[in-house]
Amino acid sequence: MAPRYSLPKGMRYSMLKEREEFYKIEFDVKKLEKWFEDWNGDSKAQFAVIIGRHTKIFPKKYEEEASTTIIIDEYKDFEDLKTQIIEFLPEAAYYDRNLYDAKQRIIGQELAFDLDPENLTCPIHGTLADKMKRRQGLAFCELELQMVKEETVKLHEELGKQFSHLRIVYSGRGFHIHVFDPEPFRWNYRKRRSLAKEFKKKGFLIDEWVTTGGMRLIRLPYSLHGMVSRVVLPIEISELAKFDPLTDSRCIPMFLRQPTSS
Repeated sequence: MAPRYSLPKGMRYSMLKEREEFYKIEFDVKKLEKWFEDWNGDSKAQFAVIIGRHTKIFPKKYEEEASTTIIIDEYKDFEDLKTQIIEFLPEAAYYDRNLYDAKQRIIGQELAFDLDPENLTCPIHGTLADKMKRRQGLAFCELELQMVKEETVKLHEELGKQFSHLRIVYSGRGFHIHVFDPEPFRWNYRKRRSLAKEFKKKGFLIDEWVTTGGMRLIRLPYSLHGMVSRVVLPIEISELAKFDPLTDSRCIPMFLRQPTSS
């Protein structure tokens, strides 16, 4: 199936069999467990999947639910979570940044920053508004990918002045910066909103909806971004300058790798 959106060379939609292969063979629950090891709070993380909203690729039995967000809040362990993801074969998997108490009341939220390539003004493809007119709102090119990476480096440097425990994740299209300092987990909406506006004033093209908590779901590390066929990959700031998701084998699923010659 030809992608609806223009994507960099080598990126494409993942087919159902490819999603299944990835989650059965490559999805590493041990690494996922490690991601949540020092997640602030005693609450059990909640997850979500979207089966085929953008790609329109989905198991026939889930046709009616293909565009909805399906919450996974009942699971025994991460292996059970993996089993449930394999059942849905989603184009996207997320986790809920909210912290909940035993009565499912929200007691906090992980602070995060989302930088996507379409929010930048591309010298070739123009602004997001220009792309929307062409019905290419989620499209991006190699130049925009490089630009958003540079923005992520700058934002990480700025955030480092306030926070000490930052994690960067290549999301498949852009980048996320997660704040794992204990204090921000307890911030209220007003404080998160104030911080988001502060960084917008400084010129950072972050998604305020994510930082303020209006959008509580964030892409699940080590999952598959089925719209571009890339693994959602945590990376070190020291690696970021040379990181290229078009060629880095760590974020390219097995079904896209060329077989090695003997």
